Amino acid sequence: MEIATPYLLFLGDVPDALAAKTALGIVDWRPEWCKGQLRLAGCRADAKIPDMTIAEARAAGVRTMIVGAVNAGGVLPDHWVASIVEALDAGLDVATGLHSRLRDVDAIRAAAERSGSQLHDVRHSTQTFATGKGAKRGGRRLLTVGTDCSVGKKYTALALERGMRAAGMNADFRATGQTGVFISGRGVAIDAVVADFISGAVEWLSPETDAGHWDLIEGQGSLFHPSFAGVTLGLLHGAQPDAFVVCHEPTRRTMRGVAHPLPSIQEVIDLTVACGRLTNPAIRCVGIAINTQALDDAAARATLDAAAMEHGIPAVDPIRTGVQPIVDRLEQDFRRP
Repeated sequence: MEIATPYLLFLGDVPDALAAKTALGIVDWRPEWCKGQLRLAGCRADAKIPDMTIAEARAAGVRTMIVGAVNAGGVLPDHWVASIVEALDAGLDVATGLHSRLRDVDAIRAAAERSGSQLHDVRHSTQTFATGKGAKRGGRRLLTVGTDCSVGKKYTALALERGMRAAGMNADFRATGQTGVFISGRGVAIDAVVADFISGAVEWLSPETDAGHWDLIEGQGSLFHPSFAGVTLGLLHGAQPDAFVVCHEPTRRTMRGVAHPLPSIQEVIDLTVACGRLTNPAIRCVGIAINTQALDDAAARATLDAAAMEHGIPAVDPIRTGVQPIVDRLEQDFRRP
């Protein structure tokens, strides 16, 4: 799906910033698209952008209202419906990453039909995909992979997009999760795709392109996670990556939601190469992205230095240190003749 920009971010009446992490992530990476925020009484989250009514947003050129807040179960609260209907009647499109479908709410469906506005349920793709073919296609691709889920794969890919563009490289972030779709304005929520078509969906997302162009594909899950390895493998085969970056959180001992121990970075590198060779025999690891948020400066530096020394590739924290060493490695390893 493709979502029209700029955005009005709807935060509802969520109790804290964590519940508005979708909206806050959009502001972090695409501030130029975020015209304002709409908060209901009692909202305790703040994206630090102007508060706007729907009428003010329309006058400012907003094209889509993003429901940038979540709650337990991903359902749409009844008292949010009026704001969504008002946005649709004002001519705005509305997009959400909730599990609830907008079109399943009678008042929302009716408002969209009378206004002609678009409803985007990012978790429920309406795109039809072919099965993956694995045929070599032009252009370069990098995939972020992880020792676990929620270790920074999206932020690493976005940081690389920013760093590569600053270095004069032609690079685009390709979103595979709902927040990533809002950040890029285009993408596929892979967890909404039927398993047989995951690799085909990624081939659609990252098609043939110019030889010097990089698609930076947002990874999901982990090859070692018993819940999500199937999604990760489909992404790997469809992405056909020339390069990958391993993302890691060093304080974890078990994987999120299960009792399985966290794999080592080397185990992830080895299995990713072994599986990735099916669609790209030349696949290689070009860096490690470590989320050091839980460490002080000295421990973070020591962790990054140790990882770089052990594996012989750059190790960075995309937020704390930036990704320039990985950008330099890409320019060195894939320099065009």
